[in-house]
Amino acid sequence: MIVLCIVALTFAAVPAALFLRNLALYVPPPKAQPEFTPRVSVLIPARNEVLNIKDAVRCAVNSEGVEVEVLVADDASEDGTADIVRGLAAKDARVRLIETPPLPSGWNGKQHACHVLAQAAGMPLLCFIDADVRMQPDSLARIAAFLEQSGASLVSGVPRQITRSWMESLLIPLIHFVLLGFLPMDPMRTTDGPAYSAGCGQLFMACKRDYHIVGGHSAIRATLHDGMKLPAAFRTAGFTTDLFDATGISQCRMYHNAQEVWSGLSKNATEGMATAARLPIFTVLLAGGQLLPWVLLAWAIAAGNVAISSWAGAAIFSSYLPRLVAVYRFRQPWWSCVLHPVGVAVLLLIQWFALGRKFFGKPTAWKGRYYGEYSA
Repeated sequence: MIVLCIVALTFAAVPAALFLRNLALYVPPPKAQPEFTPRVSVLIPARNEVLNIKDAVRCAVNSEGVEVEVLVADDASEDGTADIVRGLAAKDARVRLIETPPLPSGWNGKQHACHVLAQAAGMPLLCFIDADVRMQPDSLARIAAFLEQSGASLVSGVPRQITRSWMESLLIPLIHFVLLGFLPMDPMRTTDGPAYSAGCGQLFMACKRDYHIVGGHSAIRATLHDGMKLPAAFRTAGFTTDLFDATGISQCRMYHNAQEVWSGLSKNATEGMATAARLPIFTVLLAGGQLLPWVLLAWAIAAGNVAISSWAGAAIFSSYLPRLVAVYRFRQPWWSCVLHPVGVAVLLLIQWFALGRKFFGKPTAWKGRYYGEYSA
């Protein structure tokens, strides 16, 4: 039992220490200087986004300290998305509606829409955002300043995640826990190795010139996971990528109920954590550091073993430390932190579910389209 305790404490303490170290590196983008006026194309892929697109465009055109154009790709929407954008474009020449051609074979819908948008963009900086992202007026100027300061060709940040339903609040806050607890940001910033690829598909900014050298979204045309795959494409081509904390400059509500959360997290799982090679490792790391301590504590209490209780308590404290910090730093719901081990267990269940679907050749459904097994 002592050996298990040491394993549990190690698997809980190492991610906690890395999380705390990364917090010093994962910082908000700097305030832009008044004389700094970047030229940015805001590119929004939109498929059936009638409830989101108006606010997304309005926030983007209200940007301050930048010269901005806002391009929206209507990806064969079946609602009133295109009509809303046409109305906004009629009132503001900076807004344009781009009709995407029929989806070519072998392409993911979002990647194709982003590719089409990038071809039409007229500014030297490209900012890709999802339709459910809301930018603050100074967001674009600050992200552009961070891009220049970092020397990277592609930067990304996780917006503040708005969660209201129980499944959203249970699982979405784990984005920061997994990102900062398992990605060493120090070597990420000093090397261009694809192993350190990370980003958030909700919000990217790239240098247009480097984007086209890399091949942009055409280099990841088949993937559903641009958050990992786009930075990997840049790094494979010899460019660097970086991360910033977007909590204070943007927000996003990805999903609205348990079914959307499950479908959304499982759709691209097999291109991230849920590969046949990675998932057993992540299961051992997450279960060993976040779940095993509770099993050991329950055994120790039943057996009246004070030593094991102490070991298990130390491991539980280590597992909760990143989540406690994240509640404050990233404005997460406190009860999600309390149910942290439950969230980790459900997250692992989703990953194994996704891997099982892939093993049995089941297609992935998203936005009314079905995708088979792709390799980006």
